[in-house]
Amino acid sequence: MAAKKSFLLFTLFWLVSSFSFGQLLTEEEEYSEITNEVNLTSPYHTTLTFFYNLEESHFKPEEAAKTLNLKGVSNANGAKLSSKLKQIFEGKGVIIRTNEIPNEQDFRDTTSNSNQIFYFDKKKLPGVFLEKIGADWKFSSFTVGQINSIHKETYPYGTAKLLDLLPKIGNQEYLGLHLWQLVGFLILIFIVFMSHQLFTFLVDKGLLYILKRSGYGYIGENYLLPVARITSFYLIVLLLALFLPVLQLPTEIWAWIIVIINTLKPFLITVIFYKIVDIITAYFSSLAERTESTLDDQLVPLVRKTLKAFVVVIGTLFILKEGLDLDIIPFLTGLSIGGVAVALAAQDTIKNFFGSIMIFLDRPFQVGDWITSGDLDGTVEEVGFRSTRVRTFRNSVMYIPNGKVADATIDNHGLRYYRRFYSTLTITYDTPPDLVDEFVNGLREIVLSHPKTRKDVFHVYFNNLSSYSLDIMFYIFFEVPTWPEELKCRHEILIQIMKLADSLEVRFAFPTQTVHMETFPEKKSLSPEYDPDMKIYQAKLSEYLKTELKKKD
Repeated sequence: MAAKKSFLLFTLFWLVSSFSFGQLLTEEEEYSEITNEVNLTSPYHTTLTFFYNLEESHFKPEEAAKTLNLKGVSNANGAKLSSKLKQIFEGKGVIIRTNEIPNEQDFRDTTSNSNQIFYFDKKKLPGVFLEKIGADWKFSSFTVGQINSIHKETYPYGTAKLLDLLPKIGNQEYLGLHLWQLVGFLILIFIVFMSHQLFTFLVDKGLLYILKRSGYGYIGENYLLPVARITSFYLIVLLLALFLPVLQLPTEIWAWIIVIINTLKPFLITVIFYKIVDIITAYFSSLAERTESTLDDQLVPLVRKTLKAFVVVIGTLFILKEGLDLDIIPFLTGLSIGGVAVALAAQDTIKNFFGSIMIFLDRPFQVGDWITSGDLDGTVEEVGFRSTRVRTFRNSVMYIPNGKVADATIDNHGLRYYRRFYSTLTITYDTPPDLVDEFVNGLREIVLSHPKTRKDVFHVYFNNLSSYSLDIMFYIFFEVPTWPEELKCRHEILIQIMKLADSLEVRFAFPTQTVHMETFPEKKSLSPEYDPDMKIYQAKLSEYLKTELKKKD
């Protein structure tokens, strides 16, 4: 990886080597207007005089110093200050085009209260400007007083010393590059390569090893390591931004490199925070797993999407402002004005978004709950920004806007502590009263014996004489969390009821009409004959309780 970066950097430098280095003026033929005399009659001539006398082929810093207003600056070395000022122009990547410099002796800047001053670049060099002093145009005394501080800001951390040290290596040219530039380029490659290797070693071998020993190897490999790798690239960009100005590349090329570097900085920071969001949400996920509610499990992806969208928006604004040097104020103003139109056009979307917020705040249901509301009947699968996804019992999927969900009346079956089971058991009219009583007692024993029924509240009574049957109300509750478990319990209860009826010879009634005929000697009646001795049925019930419900006397 480092070798590939080095090759790309070398290719870039080789491509730009055909340009003359240290040249700020793009219109070189304008030098023909320079004479041996210093011409300060206009911003145009002062600029030509300054840069012409600092070119390598005719280096006369004393002449260039005559363009500086040194009055009021104590112990000023004009020649040294003029060289530093040129290095500031180069380090900041300010391109000066002679056809854009006013050639008027009485020029006035309309953006600065019509004062007789001229700025080269108000954004990159707001403190560097020419002003008319008498009949001459010179760099202002304010500019001269700021040269040392701006120079230190342009070449921080002692890199300014390299500007004096590297040229001493030699000025011989190879492939369009000075020897000292080639050496500096090789040194920069070595520094970048060693820094990347050191950081990789500290992260891959050091931090990751410690995390694995601490039991957090999964977090290190899947979350921290990606952040560390992006941080490594960011540090490389910082090193390039620190040392590349020292090589004094052509201004036209260096101006583009500055744009690339300034764009990469906020871009990589945005990527770093984008990755950090995964770490934060992973921590929230671990907290959500410890809670009983499943709605917070659904809230974590929503938070992750929101944070990532926020990081992308803020990062994009910083890339536009810091990297591409665009004025984002009109953009933000346009957003605020257009936001009203967008809000009117997207009323339903905004309503659904706030509906989702209300769902997470009020928690009327959670993922996995069975809910009903009007035609809606199913299990909640996901709660998103705009809609809630419900899996119906037909196995289809319904998407309901959260705005409607927030306003609807919802019956949440998933929040029930108990699940009710109500049925009417119908038996035939020819069942003796004592047998009905024994059958009801057997039903109650079935409820008490089942492990998943509520024992403190249930109702089993003979409560109605209908047109074709004797009706027994069977009203119980199951202590189960899900519908499949409820179905299983119903199955078990109903099977026990059928076994009880079979043991006591109780017949279930259904809508019929019975015609009773006289009993003939040769033919018996169809109506069943019950034994008047109820001890027989009590014995049968006891036998059923022993065999089916495992009851002891």
